[in-house]
Amino acid sequence: MAETVLSMARSMLSGAVSKAASAAADEMSLLMGVRKDIWFIKDELETMQAFLVAAERMKQKDMLLKVWAKQVRDLSYNIEDCLGEFMVHVGSQSLSQQLMKLKDRHRIAMQIRDLKSRVEEVSSRNTRYNLIHKIEGTGMAEERDSFLEDIRNQSASNIDEAELVGFTKPKQDLIELIDVHAINDPAKVVCVVGMGGLGKTTITRKVYESVKKDFSCCAWIILSQSFVRMEVLKVMIRELFGDEALKQQLERKLVREEDLARYLRKELKEKRYFVVLDDLWNLDHWEWVRKIAFPSDNVKGSRIIVTTRDAGLANDCTFEPRDAGLAKDCTFKPLIFHLKALAIDDATKLLLRKTRKRLEDMKNDETMRKIVPKIVKKCGCLPLAILTIGGLLATKMVTGWESIYNHLPSHLKSCFLYMSIFPEDFEIQRSRLVGRWIAEGFVEARAGMNIVDIGNGYFDELINRSMIQPSRLNIEGTVKSCRVHDIVRDVMVSISIEENFVGLIGGDIITSVPEENFRHIAYHGTKCPPKAMDWSHVRSLTMFVCSSEFRMLRTLDLHSAQFETTQKDFQNIGLMRHLKYLNVYHSRGYSNIYKLPRSIGKLQGLQILDIRDTYITTLPREISKLKSLRALRCFNRAPYYFFDPEEPTKCLLHFLLLPLFFTPLLDDEDRAKVIPELHKGFSSCWSMSRGVKVPRGIGNLKELEILETVDIKRTCSKAVEELGQLTLLRKLKVETKEATKKKCKILCVAIEKLSSLRFLHVSAGQDRTLEWLHGVSAPPLCLRSLWLYGRLGEEMPNWVGSLMQLVKITLLRSKLKEGGKIMEILGTLPNLILLSLCLDAYLGKKLVFRTEAFPNLKQLVIVHLDELKEVRFEEGTSPHIERIEIRWCSLESGIVGIKHLPRLKEISLGWQSKVARFGVLQGEVDAHPNKPVLQLKFDRSEHDLGDIVQGSDAAA
Repeated sequence: MAETVLSMARSMLSGAVSKAASAAADEMSLLMGVRKDIWFIKDELETMQAFLVAAERMKQKDMLLKVWAKQVRDLSYNIEDCLGEFMVHVGSQSLSQQLMKLKDRHRIAMQIRDLKSRVEEVSSRNTRYNLIHKIEGTGMAEERDSFLEDIRNQSASNIDEAELVGFTKPKQDLIELIDVHAINDPAKVVCVVGMGGLGKTTITRKVYESVKKDFSCCAWIILSQSFVRMEVLKVMIRELFGDEALKQQLERKLVREEDLARYLRKELKEKRYFVVLDDLWNLDHWEWVRKIAFPSDNVKGSRIIVTTRDAGLANDCTFEPRDAGLAKDCTFKPLIFHLKALAIDDATKLLLRKTRKRLEDMKNDETMRKIVPKIVKKCGCLPLAILTIGGLLATKMVTGWESIYNHLPSHLKSCFLYMSIFPEDFEIQRSRLVGRWIAEGFVEARAGMNIVDIGNGYFDELINRSMIQPSRLNIEGTVKSCRVHDIVRDVMVSISIEENFVGLIGGDIITSVPEENFRHIAYHGTKCPPKAMDWSHVRSLTMFVCSSEFRMLRTLDLHSAQFETTQKDFQNIGLMRHLKYLNVYHSRGYSNIYKLPRSIGKLQGLQILDIRDTYITTLPREISKLKSLRALRCFNRAPYYFFDPEEPTKCLLHFLLLPLFFTPLLDDEDRAKVIPELHKGFSSCWSMSRGVKVPRGIGNLKELEILETVDIKRTCSKAVEELGQLTLLRKLKVETKEATKKKCKILCVAIEKLSSLRFLHVSAGQDRTLEWLHGVSAPPLCLRSLWLYGRLGEEMPNWVGSLMQLVKITLLRSKLKEGGKIMEILGTLPNLILLSLCLDAYLGKKLVFRTEAFPNLKQLVIVHLDELKEVRFEEGTSPHIERIEIRWCSLESGIVGIKHLPRLKEISLGWQSKVARFGVLQGEVDAHPNKPVLQLKFDRSEHDLGDIVQGSDAAA
C-alpha cells in the first residue's frame, strides 16, 4: 500500500503549501518574527512534494519510503493546523488587539519554530537514507488509467471460474436442499443467505441452469431495492410462459397489476414452477410477490429460491397456503442455505486460476508467496472480489500486484477514500459530496473554471471508473446521487483507517478512534458519542453536535444524524473558526434550531451553509460578513403545529398551557419543538411563508452561487435590490406571497442582472399573482429550469420564449387562458425536455401539441387541470416524447393522436384521472410500433369503466 501512502502524503502537502504561502504573506508574520520560518517551511514542503511525485514513479517502494511518506503526511496536517490557527488569529482582530495578545503570539511563534525544526529533520531524513533515487525510464504510466476498466474486460468468464473452484460442493448441497424429485408436495421456499460478494447469485444461477429441466416453467426475477411492481409481473409472465403469452395479456386487457397477477396465479396453480427471486432487501417486497403472484394451493412440488444478505429477513419468508388441511400437516417456514466464504486454499486456487498462474509458480516466486495471501485476505475470501481483482492481475506483472488498489489518479484518491464516512448502502447526494470535497480542499482550483464544476468532474470520473454506482438520475440523465458497493467500501474503509484518514465510531464499528490521529470522523450511532477523545485535530465531523473542543473543524454535517439537535448545541458555532461546510438540515425533522447566533459572522471561511427545515425565519446581519459563502440554503419548517395562527383557539390553548411544557411530565418530543416553534412565530410575525428574511448587505456575498429561499415580503427593499449584485448566482428561490408591487418590481430588475442564473423558482402561493414577471425585459438567458407558482394572467410572459437553454418548466396556479400563446411560446423552446402543468396552470378545454412544436420534449405531466377535456397531438409534434402522466383530470374527449409520437414508452393515468374514448386510445396504443405501456390503477367497486376510464390509486 506504499503507493496510497505516497499519494495521500502528496495530496495533503498541497493544502499545507497553500496555507504556508498565505501565512507568509501576512503582515503579522513579520511583526511576530516568523516570516522567514514560514517561507522556509513553504519551500521545504514544495521540495518534499517534488520528491513524492518522483517517488510515485519508482517501481520499488520499500518500507522506509512508506514510513517517510507517513511522516510527511502527518507533518502536513500539523502545519495546516498551526498556520490555520495563525491566520484566524490575525484575521479576526484589529492590529492593536493582535499585538496585545502576547501570550497567544508567543505560543503560535513557538509552534511555527518547532514545525520548522521538524520540517528540517523530515527533509534531511530523505537525504540520509537515500529514499528517493534516480528514476529509471523516461516516464510514468498514465495515472488516469483505472484498473476497473480492465475489470470490465475480464468479467465475462467470472461465472465459469467460480464454478471451477470452491463452488462444487455448495452447489450440490443446495440442489439436495431444493429436493427436485419431490413432485407432489406443496411449494417450498429456499433462501440463500450471505454477505455481498459471496457469490449467492452465481451459485443460484448454476443450480437454476442445472435443475430447471425438472420443472414445467421457470423464471429468474431480480428484486432490486426499488423495483417496479408492474415490470416484475411482466417479466414473470414472459419468462414463465413466453413472449406470446405476455403479448396476449397486453393486447387483450389494460395493463393493470391485479389482472396480470390473477393471470399468473391461475396459470401457475396446476404447474410445477421454479422461480428465483434474486437480491431481496425488504420483507414487504416478499409479501407482495407471495400474495399477488403465487397460488397458495399449489401441490406440484414447486420451488422458490430467494437470495438475500439478511438472515433475519430470510427467516420471515414464509409461504403458508390457504388450504387448512395443508397448513395443518406441513411447516411452511423457509429452508435456509447459508453460503460461506471460501476456504483459504480454495480462495488461493481461484485467484491463481483467474490470473493464469499455478501453485508451482507461487512456490518458485518469493514475491508471489508474499503477496497472494495478502490479496486473498484483503478480498475476505469472497469469490466475486477475488475474481474481480484476479481479472485485473492477469494483465499485470507480478511485481505490480501489490499496487492493485492504487490506480486512481492522485487528485481522486482523497475524494474516493473520503466517501468511507458514509454508512454501508447509503445514498450519497452529489451536491452534498462535492460541497464537502471542496470544503476539505480536495478539489484543485483551476484558472477560468468554476470549482464546483471541477468537483462535479471528479464525481463523474469516479462514476465512469465504476468506483461508485449511480443510484438516481434526473430527466437529463445526470447522476444526482450514488452508492458505494459493499466490497469497494470495505477496501475504502480499510485503507482510510490504515492512513489515519477517516475514523468511524458508534454501533459495532471502530472504537479505537481516541488513540488514533484521525482527521475525519463519522459517527454512526443514535446517541451522542463519548467526548473522552482528542477532537482538537479533527477536520470533518459527520453527525454530531457543536463543542468548543472542535476548534480545527472544517466540516460539520448533521444531515443524517439519528438524534435531535437543539439551539444549545448550535450556540457555540462561532468557535469553529475554520469551518467551511455546515449542514444542519434533516428531512426527518430532528433539527430544532431556531436562530443563527451572531457569532456566525466569525466563520470567515464558510463556503456552504445549509439550515433547511429548521425553525429559522430570519438571517442575522452578520451573515453578510461571510465573503467565501457559495451556497446558502434555508427555508423554515412548516406548518405550525402548536401555534397555528389559522387555528386561534388551539393557538390560545397552547399559550395557556405553555408552563406545562417545562415540566418533566410532558413528552420529550413536544417539549423539544414547542419553544422553537414559538420563536419561529414571534420572529416572523406568524408568517406562513417558508422563506427567510435576508438582511441588508446580502450583496456582499459575491461568491454566492445558490440562494434559497428568500421571503421577499419580510426582506427590506434594499436587500431585495442587492440580490442583483450576486452575479455568480446559479440558483435562486424566492417567495413573494403578500409582497408589495414595489418590491416585486425591484426583484424583476435584480433577476435581469443575474446573468449566471440556471435555476429560478418563484412562489406566490395559491390565488396570488405573478403578473409582475411580465415586467422582466432581459431575462437570464442561461436558465435551464423555471418553476412558477402563482397567477400569470391570461398570457405566458413573452421572455420565456427567449430561453433557448431551458430544459424544465413547471407551472402551478398560473391560470393561463386557452387561445393564448402558452403552447406557441413553449413549443418553440429547442431544449425543453420536461413540461409540467399543475393545479389550474392552464384553463383551456383543449391542450393541442402542434406540428413541429416541442422538438425535444420527453416527459409531459398534467395534474389537476379542472377545465381540460382533451389532449391532442398533431402529426409531427413532440418526436422525442417518452412518457405522459395525467392525474386528477377528467378528459371527456380523451387523448388523441398517440400514433404521432414515435418514441412513446408509457402513458400513466393516475390518481382520480378519467379518460373518455378509451377504446380509441387503447387501439392506438396496441397499434403503436414502440409498444408503449398504458398504466391504469383503479378500484372496480368505485368506478364504472364503460367508455370513460377512471384511475385511482386505491388498489395500488
